[in-house]
Amino acid sequence: MVDRIILESPRTIATLGSHSALQILKGAKDEGFETLLICEEKRLGLYKRFKFIDEILTIKQHNQAFEKKSLQHLHDAKSVIIPHGTMVAYFTYSEIDKISIPIFGNRKILQWESDRNLKQKLMNASQLITPKSIQSKDEIRNLCIVKLHGAAGGRGYFLAWNKESFEENAQALVNQGRITGEEDLFIQEYIVGVPTYLQFFYSPISNQVEFLGADIRYESNIDSLGRIPARQQLSVNLEPSYNVIGNIPLVLRESLLEEVYKMGERFVKASEGLVPPGIPGPFCLEGVYDREGIFTTFEFSARIVAGTNLYINGSPYSDLLFEKPMSMGRRIAHEIKIASEKGLLDRIFT
Repeated sequence: MVDRIILESPRTIATLGSHSALQILKGAKDEGFETLLICEEKRLGLYKRFKFIDEILTIKQHNQAFEKKSLQHLHDAKSVIIPHGTMVAYFTYSEIDKISIPIFGNRKILQWESDRNLKQKLMNASQLITPKSIQSKDEIRNLCIVKLHGAAGGRGYFLAWNKESFEENAQALVNQGRITGEEDLFIQEYIVGVPTYLQFFYSPISNQVEFLGADIRYESNIDSLGRIPARQQLSVNLEPSYNVIGNIPLVLRESLLEEVYKMGERFVKASEGLVPPGIPGPFCLEGVYDREGIFTTFEFSARIVAGTNLYINGSPYSDLLFEKPMSMGRRIAHEIKIASEKGLLDRIFT
């Protein structure tokens, strides 16, 4: 067990230089915190442009971010770390669990995000409608989507409609070194509809679930295939891919919002039971709205998602809740500030 530092009053908010770092640190600065970026050398040119970043701690690669020297620097700055997708992608849960610096949220739930079987268990406990999980390639009868474990940003995903199409694509991933074998893949039925990403924040201080935004991901090249006429599609060998390039803002029909809040509240309650203390802070339910307006959740993210970068000045939904511009990054800093003032940091840090 690693001895973790306990902060009575954090001074600095720190994060890795990637994913949603800009809005995290901009929001931290707006709430009066000092800001620290742990940044790969190759990314310095980007992040040096922004004056709200007080200090940049340079590393060679992401996996060096929490070595002894870096941890001491973070400790001296009285830092709290904000996790995002890059942290989940580059570090195992075991490595994250050994970090002695306080991490915002529940670091244990990041393990559940990275393991699709645990992820399915939590979604089931939340009484969310989910796609049917296909246990074996031999059971594939209809169109399915095949995914990698962890925060892969859509890379490596593929469609399969029978055993042969699964084996062909899986072997290609093995040849690329993306997976070691078919056991690294997770198969779900493919749901037709509008892919939608619902962005939430849960405050254990106020015991409220806040819905702060929604987005659609634009993925290459699956989202551009529809621009090619069917005849030309059939005449060339184009394999669809799901690499996320960016995000598009989405405003939902108001009649859908009640169920949105109920889903978020059920997810929070289930996480408290299965992965105590639950999920303080940001999370995202990711799924598809079908033609009846029913939401099928295919996965969740247990931390800030990149789609929130759309709303650095706030979203239509954050405007309904706050009197000032409130990005998800600023909402995190705001919660840390309130918890610090009330002596309740133990509710939001692990």
